[in-house]
Amino acid sequence: MTTQSSTPLVTLKLLNKEYGQFTAVNHINLEIEKGEFLTFLGSSGSGKSTTLSMIAGFETPTSGEILLHNNSLIHVPSHKRGIGMVFQHYSLFPHMNVRDNIGFPLDIRKVPKPERDKKVDEILKLVQLSDFADRRPNMLSGGQKQRVAIARALVYEPEILLMDEPLGALDKKLREDLQDELRQIHRRLGITIIYVTHDQDEAMRLSERIAIFKDGEIVGLGSGTELYNTPPNAFVASFLGNSNFLKVRIKSESQAQFEQQLLTLGTQSHRIPDQTDVLLMIRPENIYVLPKEQAAQEPLAADMNEILATVEETVFLGESYTCTLVTQSGQRLMGKAVAREHTDVTAGSEVCVRWSTQHSCVYEQWSEQDIMKAS
Repeated sequence: MTTQSSTPLVTLKLLNKEYGQFTAVNHINLEIEKGEFLTFLGSSGSGKSTTLSMIAGFETPTSGEILLHNNSLIHVPSHKRGIGMVFQHYSLFPHMNVRDNIGFPLDIRKVPKPERDKKVDEILKLVQLSDFADRRPNMLSGGQKQRVAIARALVYEPEILLMDEPLGALDKKLREDLQDELRQIHRRLGITIIYVTHDQDEAMRLSERIAIFKDGEIVGLGSGTELYNTPPNAFVASFLGNSNFLKVRIKSESQAQFEQQLLTLGTQSHRIPDQTDVLLMIRPENIYVLPKEQAAQEPLAADMNEILATVEETVFLGESYTCTLVTQSGQRLMGKAVAREHTDVTAGSEVCVRWSTQHSCVYEQWSEQDIMKAS
């Protein structure tokens, strides 16, 4: 659980990293609170892992500042930052058993043996590995090895735990099980965790806040709920979850009329410049598909919009169904609903597509190429 404080635990100020002519991290600013679980989410090359490496001390910033408790870390070597690190590859010592692998950070810090053994026993219990303490890494499963790596990073009680794609090599079921364990460990210890992943489901499942990276910049920051329901831009809307985008041309004779027209489309996520072309985003689960005959009998609510479309395909998925639609202007939409709400629509039929302005967002026009990059 996040503990709010007057001063952030970690502050990044205009943090920048360049490799020759390539800018990996572009002057980002970020404040991280003590005790929070923050995830850096983005595709390969977006700058998330480079940012994590600079916090850890493995990379030196080209410019900018990293502050811990308002003190600069720029010239502090990685082993003196008091930061734990877990990688995708476990990096366990094959000749040591689980107990000694976990106790190694305490050994190099010359912690007395009674205290060392006590701490190791406590952390073994926390990660549910007490029964495996005398086994070597080659006798463990992938999930068990990753728990050993996590325990080793936690045993000396670092103030911050950095995790770089730690579950990426595991299968889906095991990854989800370890995600649940990580959430429990975070709740019990109250440690600050900064986590890197390219998996949006993992980010939503684990995090209190998510920082979405694109081209070395943070383009979205907030809770998963905030970023999903009211994305700050079209890239975030496309990157986090499934989205429908409709190009809309607004006919207006004044700025006031233009702004009024916007309000009838959806929530403005940011100021739209005075222009006629905008992008409307609607999540598939917020689209209602009704046969024209049914729509004629159900009056349109004041906060709803409606367009005509033709059903291209419906797919039943057990607990849900999806419906692919083509609007009269040739744009495609995807609708999704739970199975019990299934409306009897078939391929080729004409339907009315409805959505609430509260569940849609309007952005300035974006190129299809930019949206495809996020998909």
